[in-house]
This record gives sequence, structure tokens and C-alpha cells, in this order.
Amino acid sequence: MSALGRSGVQVGELAFGAAGIGNLYTEVSEEQAYEAVQAAWGSGIRSFDTAPHYGLGLSERRLGAALREHPRTAYTVSTKVGRLLEPTDPDGAAGDDLANGFAVPATHRRVWDFSAAGVRRSLEASLERLGLDRVDVVYLHDPDDHAEQAFREGYPALEKLRSEGLVGAIGAGMNQAEMLTRFVRETDVDVVLCAGRYTLLDQHALTELLPAAVERGVSVVIGGAFNSGLLADPRPGATFNYGTAPQELLDRALRLKETAERHGTTLRAAALAFCSAHPAVASVLVGARSAAEVLDCAGQFATTVPTAFWQELRNAALLPPDAPVPAEEPS
Repeated sequence: MSALGRSGVQVGELAFGAAGIGNLYTEVSEEQAYEAVQAAWGSGIRSFDTAPHYGLGLSERRLGAALREHPRTAYTVSTKVGRLLEPTDPDGAAGDDLANGFAVPATHRRVWDFSAAGVRRSLEASLERLGLDRVDVVYLHDPDDHAEQAFREGYPALEKLRSEGLVGAIGAGMNQAEMLTRFVRETDVDVVLCAGRYTLLDQHALTELLPAAVERGVSVVIGGAFNSGLLADPRPGATFNYGTAPQELLDRALRLKETAERHGTTLRAAALAFCSAHPAVASVLVGARSAAEVLDCAGQFATTVPTAFWQELRNAALLPPDAPVPAEEPS
């Protein structure tokens, strides 16, 4: 466990991402969702991440219900603000939410709102869905097209919530590194969640974000370690950052997989180990939709990847020379 920035919020090296149990892409049963969270708990995972966006609140409801049997002081929960859920059709007769990636009835619509009032409304609604009186971490969620309001109103609102003791740590979560770097440099965030921009296939965060985080004492949580599927199972039709992987990246992923297997390890283990090796990274967030996926991720994360594998990647220019890799295993 390590603290997020200068906050007292502790997170584990491996965290559970709850988008999957919010019916990301396909339906997950209540039982499957419950078993996934319990498998995470049984694997020693004590950090859980969710958001209103995930399944129009379904992820928060399921996560809160599954964690209810565990002591509140034994785990940390993060959620996000920036999208308010406004009721549209309580019966879901208007269709589904698959256009936004979730196999749930379209009972609500998302309304972007990074205002101070919106931040508080969002958090209050999240607490109700989670069945909690507090969360440990709150992120501004995907403020890409709302930078002005996020910096002018949303961030100060989070700072106020932190000063009031209503949340322990604050930050921003995005699928890009550039604006997160601005948050690190221009605000007093404790943590940023960077999804898909520090992986074996994409090291955008290595240039500015991660060095800035080290310099400023800000923690980084890495999401999307598998680039939404390609690094978990590279094959034709595999997804990369929510779309079909280009052939060039598929070829690169297959080469990484072949190299890993030649060194007696797996691409999944290497992908997770790479993300966690940078000194700025406090936790790696893995999304899972079943107990089997959770157990696989936990097992892969615990696997030691041979030093020779990393050396071969560098020699073959498959990894930047300045990208940190796990410390050499004891002889």
C-alpha cells in the first residue's frame, strides 16, 4: 500500500476497475458482478474504482452492494464527477445505452457539468448509489472538452470537499496525458488517473506527465494497461483504445507476445509489470467483469517477468531506453 500524493489515502499496487460490472459492451449478471468483486477481495485487492458514467450508475450500485459486507476502513473507493445522470425514461423503453458503450436500459442521459454545484450534486448521487457516507478519492472525469470550467470551477470544488474532509484525495482521470500534466503542474491534486497512455504500446505519459508527477509529488494511477484488449489477447479484430486495432499495432503486439512467451512469461504479465515499474505510479487499475478475469489479472500481476525480456525489448527498439522496467530479480 502507498499513499496518494500528500494525502493519507492508501492504495494497493493492483486495483479493481468496475466499468466491466457496469455492463461495459455486454451484460454481466448480478451474480457475476458480485463474484468479481469478491474474487478481487480474496486476491488481496483493497482499492476499487467506479464512476456514474459506467452503466448509468449500475457500476456504483453493484460495487457498493458487493463491498457492504466488508469493513469500510479496510478498503478505498474512488469515483468521478463531471457527468450528471438526468432521468429520461425510468422504464428504459427508449432503448439501450450501447451508443455510449454500456448494455443497460437508457433510463438516464449524461449531462456534462464541471461546475461547483454540479460536482457536489454528482458526488451526493454517487454516495447514494454506493450506499456510502464518503468516498476516498474523487476524480474530474474526462474534462477534455470542458477544460475552462474544470479548472475554474470543478477543481476548486474538489479542493473544498477535500478541505472539509468529505473526500481524502482529489484528481483527474482521462484518456490523455497532456491535460493531466497541466493538472499536475497547475493545481494541488493528489493523484491523476491516466488510462491507456502508459502501456507497452503507448508511452505518451513518459515524456511529460510522469516526470512532472515525480517532481511535484503527485501519484499516478494507470488504467488501460491492456489498451482495452490488444495487450491481453492480440488477434485480428482485437480492440485498441476502444476501437479495432490497426494492423501495425496488432503486429507489434504479436511480436511482444512472442517475445514474452519465448522468455517463459506472458504478455499480460509484462503489460502489468511495465505499468507499475515507473516511480510515479502508485497503482495499476485493471478492469474485470468476472471472477475468472480478476484471478487471472491478480496471478499475472504477481508473476516476475525475466530481466532478459526487458533487455530484448530495448535492443529491438520495442521499448524506449528511458522507460523504467521492474528491478532485476534477486539471483
